[in-house]
Amino acid sequence: MSQPQDPPEGQAPKKMPPSRYPIEYAGGPHPTLMPPDQLLKHCELRTQRRSGPGGQHRNKTSSGVFLTHRPTGVVAEATERRSQADNRGVALQRLRMKLAVEIRTPSILDGPVSDPEQAFRQMRASGTMRGKATRLADTNPDKAPLLALLLNDLHACGGQPRQLTESWQMTGTAIVRLVKSHPPALKLLQAIRQHHGLRPLS
Repeated sequence: MSQPQDPPEGQAPKKMPPSRYPIEYAGGPHPTLMPPDQLLKHCELRTQRRSGPGGQHRNKTSSGVFLTHRPTGVVAEATERRSQADNRGVALQRLRMKLAVEIRTPSILDGPVSDPEQAFRQMRASGTMRGKATRLADTNPDKAPLLALLLNDLHACGGQPRQLTESWQMTGTAIVRLVKSHPPALKLLQAIRQHHGLRPLS
């Protein structure tokens, strides 16, 4: 069984430690910590008329929106709304959730984290979000950064939720429940565990 390799004490790794599950790794802070309107400024927006439910009426009145996060290349789209503005909002929400799963940044387990991450973690621990984490819908603006930071920590500790119970002030069961609330996140956690020779979560 391979074990996560820690960077020097007090220093976050600039590159992903080689023993960790291979995934896109970027310098912090995680992009989901940006306010949505600021994140949008880092994206390329493309519109395109798309076919789908609604037939000809939908084709004539709606434009699909495609957002590409330029620093990472992650793409999200929304085509189901008739309003281009509505589709842009849906695509942005989907982009944040995709970034949460597909992009890793240094974990707090590696050393000091960015000010935006520290502020978000303090907000979560202060009670503003405490006890509600496992019930947040994907459309809640706090869900993407919450999941991103949790996955950062799970990636750093080799996919072992019990190692995070103290730092997250949650039981291992609650941590798993939060990950399971977004199926792509669970798929990533299972892949991390397999990489480290651990059994899949049931």
